[in-house]
Amino acid sequence: MTLRRSFWHAVETIHHVVYFSPDAKAAFEAVGLKGSWMGYFASRSVALGTPPPEVVVATFHGFAPRMVHRALPSAWQLASRDDILAARLDLARSTIAPGFEGVDVAELARGLQAGLAGLDLAGRPLAAGHRALPVPDDDLAAVWHAASTLREFRGDSHLAVLTAAGIDGAAANVLAVAAGMAMDGQQQLRGWTDEEWAAGADRLRSRGWIGDDDSITEAGIIARTQIETDTDHATAAGISAEAVEHFSSVAALAVQASKQIVAAGIDPTGH
Repeated sequence: MTLRRSFWHAVETIHHVVYFSPDAKAAFEAVGLKGSWMGYFASRSVALGTPPPEVVVATFHGFAPRMVHRALPSAWQLASRDDILAARLDLARSTIAPGFEGVDVAELARGLQAGLAGLDLAGRPLAAGHRALPVPDDDLAAVWHAASTLREFRGDSHLAVLTAAGIDGAAANVLAVAAGMAMDGQQQLRGWTDEEWAAGADRLRSRGWIGDDDSITEAGIIARTQIETDTDHATAAGISAEAVEHFSSVAALAVQASKQIVAAGIDPTGH
C-alpha cells in the first residue's frame, strides 16, 4: 500500500495556509517580530530551535540566502521561541478551523498522530523538528501538528532529490515556473536577483531542460516528472507499513478538509 499524492497535497494545504493567513503578520508582530518575511522564516524554522540563518538557507533551499539573513538571527533577539510557537499554533487553529466543518477532526487527529511514530527521520531535519514538538491537547491543533510534520517530511525528501540532481535553489525555482508549478512572480517572491535568476536559467538550458525563451522542453518535462517520482520514492522509503495504514485510514478526511479549505478561500494558492 502506498500513499497517493492527493494525501500529500492535502497535508500540505492544511499545513501551509498558516503562512498565508491575512492575520499572520499581525500575529507575529504581536510577539515582537517585524514584517511578514521575518514572521515566515522565524515561525517555520522555530521547530528547529533558534537556528542560524545558514541552517535555514540549507533546509528551505528555494529562497535567496540574503532574504533569510535579513530576518535571522535578528528574530531570535526580538521574540522568544515559546512565544513564536504559541502564536503559530493559535494562528493555525483560527486559520484552518473553517475548513473542518463536517470533518471528524478527532478521528483525523488520531490517525495522523498514530502514524508519526513510523517515520524514519534520518536526513529530514524539518520533519524531525516538528515531530519533536509537544502534541497539542486539542484535536484541531493536533491535526495541524501532524500535517506540518508530514509536509516537512516530504519536503525534506524533495530537497534531497533536488540536491542529488545538482539543482540549486535558483534553478529549482526557474524550473518550477517553466513547468507551470509556480507563479510568474516567483523570482521576486523568493528573493533572487535578475543575474541569479538568469544564471539559474542558464544552468537548466545547458542541460536542455528549458529553451532560449525559458519555456520548458520535452527533456525538461521528463526531468521534472522524474524529480516528483523520485521524491515519492524517497518519501515512501521512510514510512513504515504500519504508518501507511494509519495515514491511509484517514486520508479521505484529510482530502475533505483540504478541499474545504480551498473552497473557503483560505488557501490563496488554490492547491
